[in-house]
Amino acid sequence: MRIDINEYIVADTEICHGQPTFKGTRIMVWQVIELLAAGVPVDEILKDYFPQITREAIFAALSYASEIIGGERYVAFQHT
Repeated sequence: MRIDINEYIVADTEICHGQPTFKGTRIMVWQVIELLAAGVPVDEILKDYFPQITREAIFAALSYASEIIGGERYVAFQHT
């Protein structure tokens, strides 16, 4: 089963066990997010790591991550 998450990202049970990937690749979104979190510049990601994707795809991944995190709700739990 395939779900188009946005213009650049898809989740397909036949590709990378359903992990969100960039369309037409096996590059998982978390891989790019992890590089960004480590401080790797976008231009370096595009040149040295994943030349198959675009700058727009990277920003779509950030937007997707923001949507996921924005939907999270945390409730403080107090032991008694």
